[in-house]
Amino acid sequence: MRNPEQVLNNLIVHSKVSDYKFERLYRNLFNEQMFYIAYQRIYAKPGNMTPGADGKTIDQMSTQRIERLIESLKNETYQPVPARRTYIPKKNGKLRPLGIPSFEDKLVQEVTRILLEAIYEGHFECTSHGFRPFKSCHTAMDDIQKHFTGAKWFIEGDIKGFFDNIDHNVLIDILKLRISDERFLRLIRKFLNAGYMEKWTYHKTYSGTPQGGIVSPILANIYLDQFDKYIKEYAENFNTGKGRRVNPEYNRFCNKRNALKRKLKSEMDESVRQQLMDEIQALKAKMVTIPYNMAMDENYKRMKYVRYADDFLIGVIGSKEDCKKMKEDITIYMRDKLKLELSDEKTLITHSHEHAKFLGFEISVQKSNTLRRNSLGFTRRSFQGKVVISLSPDNVEKKLLALKAIRIKDIQGRRLWWPESRGYLVGKKEEEILMQYNLEIRGFYNYFSIANNIAAVGSGFGYAMRFSLYKTLANKHNSTISKVRNKYRKDKDFVIPYKDKNGKEKCVVLYNQGFKRQTINDFPEVDNLPNTCWLPEPTLVDRLKTSCCELCGQTGNVVMHHVRKLTLLKGENEWEKLMLKKRRKTLVVCETCNAKIQRASEK
Repeated sequence: MRNPEQVLNNLIVHSKVSDYKFERLYRNLFNEQMFYIAYQRIYAKPGNMTPGADGKTIDQMSTQRIERLIESLKNETYQPVPARRTYIPKKNGKLRPLGIPSFEDKLVQEVTRILLEAIYEGHFECTSHGFRPFKSCHTAMDDIQKHFTGAKWFIEGDIKGFFDNIDHNVLIDILKLRISDERFLRLIRKFLNAGYMEKWTYHKTYSGTPQGGIVSPILANIYLDQFDKYIKEYAENFNTGKGRRVNPEYNRFCNKRNALKRKLKSEMDESVRQQLMDEIQALKAKMVTIPYNMAMDENYKRMKYVRYADDFLIGVIGSKEDCKKMKEDITIYMRDKLKLELSDEKTLITHSHEHAKFLGFEISVQKSNTLRRNSLGFTRRSFQGKVVISLSPDNVEKKLLALKAIRIKDIQGRRLWWPESRGYLVGKKEEEILMQYNLEIRGFYNYFSIANNIAAVGSGFGYAMRFSLYKTLANKHNSTISKVRNKYRKDKDFVIPYKDKNGKEKCVVLYNQGFKRQTINDFPEVDNLPNTCWLPEPTLVDRLKTSCCELCGQTGNVVMHHVRKLTLLKGENEWEKLMLKKRRKTLVVCETCNAKIQRASEK
């Protein structure tokens, strides 16, 4: 049995060779070690305790379960169970469909994902940031801030119903460009055609990948990588010129200033020299208000592009007509080559001095004549043309309203955020309420901390959340804000002491770290080899292979008992006490102990 790291390293070596064809991939699905690693990677996710359409979860996991799965893959009798469809709310109030595969399907999909990532990660363009190792929304925004400098127009792109409209035949044809293994491709086709169960009714899937499937994100990236490469080629043909032409008006003032400087060198009369210097300073002040380069130069054009999942942003140095032509070409390519449709209401052409929306941020290009000295001591308009990433107060307001932390008051024509008590939290303990607020404040700040205006907007968010907390606690104790603040104030902090399950004294402090802007952790922008060969040790399987019950010590057939969260355990049974003591969500048990646990859980 081949070592999984060796297998993946061999795939990675050829990942950047564009015309290399990968063969005999399917045999890697017979490798037990690959499944052990997949199990180790995904076991801790709480969603694994949600049953799929077959009613099974990760609970009762065993080596025999993996062996049966591999045997079905060998003789190709393996057939994915239809995903159980459920719906989760979106920010706009609509519902997003979510497919929940069976756990066996999750294991096979994770192994497939590992193999596909090794094959494609080195082949993907660096402009793609969604669902990739070491890439995120923040790296996408960093890419925009670094490379969209001086852009005149933005094209905001959004693909209508992307995950539901991926054409299966187009996807398989794209995979065939790099993979020459019919059995592996048939397995991908099985995932795509598995269908879904909704209200106990089976529905076939003729297009799309199931949202919620482990393999779906990388299949989506493989699909849109064709678009990334099309845009790369389009940009190479669109880009012209080495630099913008110098503004003739600026050049005229510059020549006049240089002539005065030459005259100043030869002039000996102090009064005349002073007059010349005053004229030079006046010319410098005038030049600061005039652009150095021509704002529109038909001989200089640039196009930059960033994509995150099905959202993309294009920055253009050129005319609006160029943008319209670009949008039309992209629409045609999407329709003819990828069988996709751009969303008309979300695919917009926006001037760079206005705000383009991308990943919850607003992006614009700064117009500023503010001077700053560079490292050589020369004054430069360093902020001119720089990209500004900002957070709209409207987005903050929507977030606070969604949390029910504020209501809007109109006082003398002013729209004010009025902090409110969150009644649905009143039933919790004081420390749990404070922990919930801290979680929400940190989550907000961690995501939006890269915005240029986070200090101003974040302080408003923090103020509203802080007083909402005071009102919630006051409501809980039928008290007032001032009494609550005085009760829990410690120096400048708001602190709630409590005792944990073991009776140990602890305390929770309301978030007090401020909202300073954070810089993005830089990763190399070159296409480095992916780190898929760094695999976790399958310690869970090692515990199963001992064939020894961790509860009673009996040897024989064992299974892995899983729980969703340790906090759900009350410690009323011996196995719950053992899991809490070891702080593990898993426990290897024999058939006798497993039967006892199952009987207790059914009560």
